[in-house]
Amino acid sequence: MRAQTRQGLRSSTRQQGGRRRRAVSAAAAVAIGAMTLGALAPPAASASDSAASAAAAARPDAVQQALNTLVRDDGMPAALASVQDRNGRIRSYTAGVGDLTTGSKVPRDGQVRIGSNTKAFTAVVVLQLVGEGKIGLDASVDTYLPGLVRGKGIDGRRITVRQLLQHTSGLPEYGIHVDDDEIRNRYFEPRELLDIALRYKADAAPGAKWGYSNTNYVLAGLIVQKVTGRPLAEEMDRRIIKRIGLRHTYFPTPGEMTIREPHPQGYHRNPADGPLRNFTEMDPSMGWAAGQLISTNSDLNRFFTALLAGRLLPAAQLAEMRTTVPAGTSGLRYGLGLTSRPLSCGGVYWGHGGDIAGYETRGGVTDDGRAANVAVTSIPTDEAATRHVKDAVDRALCG
Repeated sequence: MRAQTRQGLRSSTRQQGGRRRRAVSAAAAVAIGAMTLGALAPPAASASDSAASAAAAARPDAVQQALNTLVRDDGMPAALASVQDRNGRIRSYTAGVGDLTTGSKVPRDGQVRIGSNTKAFTAVVVLQLVGEGKIGLDASVDTYLPGLVRGKGIDGRRITVRQLLQHTSGLPEYGIHVDDDEIRNRYFEPRELLDIALRYKADAAPGAKWGYSNTNYVLAGLIVQKVTGRPLAEEMDRRIIKRIGLRHTYFPTPGEMTIREPHPQGYHRNPADGPLRNFTEMDPSMGWAAGQLISTNSDLNRFFTALLAGRLLPAAQLAEMRTTVPAGTSGLRYGLGLTSRPLSCGGVYWGHGGDIAGYETRGGVTDDGRAANVAVTSIPTDEAATRHVKDAVDRALCG
C-alpha cells in the first residue's frame, strides 16, 4: 500500500514520483524455480504444428524470464505470477525459493499480503453503496462522520467522498510516522491511524492536486462502517469475496499475524544496509481499509476481471471508477481506487497494485480480457527492480 512508512506499508504508485521509503530488496543468492503451467489438454497436432510447438517450447518463456531476472539480478527471494489469456486459459509461474532458510519451493499461486490492492476492494464497496443511494460521491466526509476530520488546514466539511477515493483530498499520510516494530507487532484501531494523520497539516487544499495518502482509505472504510452498521471486513466479504468466489482472499481478523494457506516467506530490510529480516508474520492492522487483505495472483485476476466486466458495480459507478486523473509522469492515471497504465503493445491495463513489508504485487486486466498479476517477496526500491516488476506485467499482458 505504500504508506511511505519507515518501511511497512507502501502504495501501488512508487513510480508516480511519490515519497520513497527505505526498503531494500533481499540480496541473498537464491535458485531459480521452474515455471508451472495450468495445463489444458492440447488438440491433436499435425507434423508442422508439432515442429512449431517444439520450437516454441525451446524458447524461454518471456514471463518466466522476467521472474528469473527479478530473482537473479534484483535479489528477490521469490517471484510468482498468474496469467490469464483472452480465452480464459491460466498459467502460473514461480522463480526463486519460498524460504531462504530452508530453501523450500515457492508455492504455486501462493498467498501473499496484497497491500494497496485492498483499496480497490474498499472503493468497490463504497461505490456499491453509492449505487444503492446510501453514499453520495460528492457529499462531504462530514455528512457521514460529522466533526471527526479536523486539523491544520483540514476540514471534513470541505472534503468529498470522491476526493478520498481519488487521492485528491490533500490529507496527510499517517504511515511515515510509524516505525517497523509498531508496524509489525502493534494492533491499530482505524481511528488511531486517523488520529496520527491529523497531527500534521494538510498536504494541499481539497481538490487542488493528486497526492497518494493511505489516510483517504481509512476514512472511506470508516464511512462504510457508519453507513452499513457493519464491520468493513464483513461488508467486503459479503459484497465481493463470496459474491465472485475468491476462495483464497480474506481480511485478517484482529491480532491474526500469520498467513493461512501455503505462501512464500516475505522479507524486509530497513535501513538499506541493515540485515534482511523475515517479515512474514506481522499485524496488518496498520493497513486496514488501505492495505490489509491477503490473496493470490489468480484471485486478484479474478477480482479485476469481474470488476471490469461489470459484475461488481452498476455501469454508472464503474464509469466513475474508471474516470482518472494523472498520477505522476509515467503514464499512470488514478481513478476511484483503480489505476490505468499504458502497455508497450498498445492500450492500457486496469488494476491497482500494492506493497506491504515483505511483499509487492503488481498487475491488472485489459478491456479485451487479458489478466496478469506478479508478486515478489521483498519490496524493490531501486529503479531497475521497480522497472523489472512492471516489465514482467507488461510481458504477461502483451505476450
